Amino acid sequence: MALSTRDHTTTRAADGLTQGADLTVYTEADPGTVAHALRPLLTGILGDPLPVRLELWDGSAVGPVGTASTLRVRSRDALRRLLWAPDELGLSRAYVMGDLDLEGDLFAALATLRDAVELDWRLAARVAPRALVAARSVGALGRPLEPPPEEARPRGRRHSRRRDAQAVSHHYDVGNDFYELVLGPSMTYSCARFTSTDATLEEAQAAKHDLVARKLGLHERPGARLLDVGCGWGSMAIHAARHHGAQVVGVTISREQAERARDRVAAAGVADLVTILEQDYRDLAGEQFDAISSIGMFEHVGRARMATYFRTLRSRLRAGGRLLNHAISSVDGSRLPRRSFTGRYVFPDGELLDVGDVVLAMESAGFEVRDVESLREHYARTLRGWVANLEAHWDRAVALVGERRARIWRLYMAGSAIGFEDGGINVHQVLGVVPHADGRSEMPPTRDGWTTG
Repeated sequence: MALSTRDHTTTRAADGLTQGADLTVYTEADPGTVAHALRPLLTGILGDPLPVRLELWDGSAVGPVGTASTLRVRSRDALRRLLWAPDELGLSRAYVMGDLDLEGDLFAALATLRDAVELDWRLAARVAPRALVAARSVGALGRPLEPPPEEARPRGRRHSRRRDAQAVSHHYDVGNDFYELVLGPSMTYSCARFTSTDATLEEAQAAKHDLVARKLGLHERPGARLLDVGCGWGSMAIHAARHHGAQVVGVTISREQAERARDRVAAAGVADLVTILEQDYRDLAGEQFDAISSIGMFEHVGRARMATYFRTLRSRLRAGGRLLNHAISSVDGSRLPRRSFTGRYVFPDGELLDVGDVVLAMESAGFEVRDVESLREHYARTLRGWVANLEAHWDRAVALVGERRARIWRLYMAGSAIGFEDGGINVHQVLGVVPHADGRSEMPPTRDGWTTG
């Protein structure tokens, strides 16, 4: 069926759809089209007038004209998935399977949808009657569809070693080549630090690594022993050894990460200084270190294990040793819901803790907290860089991990960028030191030596 050419205009105050404009032009679909049949349901969810343009599987459309992005409903299955899971999970399943798509400016679309609605059971109850009527009218009723196979369902006690291994494997063991495509040559899966407007992603990751190394005092103590917890593909370990002469032990419970990290350490010529272990940090025993870095790993620990985590790391440090804990945070803390997109497809069992709680837990474990720094805006820019890498090499990414998983990572990284930009989530580096019995901390008098740019 052809798209109707009948337009009407609605005057609205500036609302983010047309910044600086007084009028927004909307297109209404002809009677008898899918868009016309679904309009009451769509406005019940997203508001009237609709904040985004929607195009349906029969070619009909409804919503504002000329927007930077379009929500495309490619199949009746999208509606069926939402009927059986009328929350973020149903929406996620439709997107992952390709029944629902976002075209154009992905970031703008996600920001607009975030502001328009939050799917939950209250909304589902309110729109259920019209949803059933609409679904019946377009032939979308039916039995529930199988969920995408990429959904994570870890088993066992939450944050036990076995279950943590399952969760970590789900996220990281998807292929080193895929991660290299997304992350770039630095192979660093955490927030970068941009010291100039024209810094590349690789330069920004090196700046972050050096910031961590200097906060830990590695530049003041050549040959210092560093433990890198959750070492990923070895980038921090390589930087510390190459630039500061540190002797590094890196641990990860991802088999694929450990294998690639060892290859990268050898290629960097620092195999005599760096050891990569496929091991849980809780199994470390006996060794003492001058410093510990934990970058982007803490999100897997969980509130229930936080005290044990910090006590364990405290026990591995000599007096005067320092810990740098670099982690995503949220006000009051949040456990990623099992029915959320991120909780089911990206970070199963993930938890974002309040930085204030982190500071208290570190102090309770015997650390003296000496510095807290937010890199929120840097993470938003990092994520946009990763999305750009993925989109620039989309066909290669699909060949490596399949279209569904590539779509998952694209949505997850773009949505996270929006979260860091609007302050919904943050990322903090918290630096703690183990003081000597007489109170000496071995900390420098100022932060002047911590940054080189």
